[in-house]
Amino acid sequence: MDLGIKDKLFVVTGATSGLGNGVARALLDENAKIIAIARDNARLNEFAGNFPGQIEPLEGDVTRTGTIQKILKQIGSRYLNGILINAGGPPAKSFLETNLDDWDTAYNSLLRWKVELIKALLPTFQNQNYGRIAFIESMSVKQPVANLVLSNSLRLAVVGFVKTLSQEVAKDGITVNILAPGFHDTPAAQRLFVKRSEVENISIDMARQKYESEIVVGRMGDTLEFGMLAAWLLSPHSGFITGQTITVDGGAIKGTMG
Repeated sequence: MDLGIKDKLFVVTGATSGLGNGVARALLDENAKIIAIARDNARLNEFAGNFPGQIEPLEGDVTRTGTIQKILKQIGSRYLNGILINAGGPPAKSFLETNLDDWDTAYNSLLRWKVELIKALLPTFQNQNYGRIAFIESMSVKQPVANLVLSNSLRLAVVGFVKTLSQEVAKDGITVNILAPGFHDTPAAQRLFVKRSEVENISIDMARQKYESEIVVGRMGDTLEFGMLAAWLLSPHSGFITGQTITVDGGAIKGTMG
């Protein structure tokens, strides 16, 4: 399927690693152009070098106001087709292991910057009367994951924010959706393997195997598979889908609304 995004401009945060990289590559494979944002300048430049003329690297921590201002400056007056909003998650902890500082940090890393970024970019999409906004959150918004109490809690706030926003901006031709990944073969998943190995006193490899055994399809997700779905959601073809939280979990969630 031709997604109709050749030479169209997108912003991708967390573009050099994990799921964000999978989405970036899927967009690039469709000959889109992206402003790729990440904190590691060397990896950004290496990534951009593999796709000459398609990637504009922008170094920065997207959770910081300064980086958000840099994004706006980089876009300038150009037509922006969509944005993938994605960043790393909080540490793996049980509720009893957390303190109030952990919760304050999680609020900033999981919710506050996303609100700030959307408020900054929304006028651009409204002036165009078009926009695609996709968030990467977690399947934990539908089924809590053990030892991820911070993510389980604060990501639900993002779901409420996104659902409400989607109702307010649909008239402007803007769709807003969430992709809720399960266990994928990414560096972010490693923290869960390590945590489970510590809690259950097993090897990290055994912890990984236990997670895989709980996935119906019997394996971890692939980042490019995930990216292909995200690319479609960011394309013009997805115009009748908004306010949704779409789980990409290999069947791990057991509930009928998963």
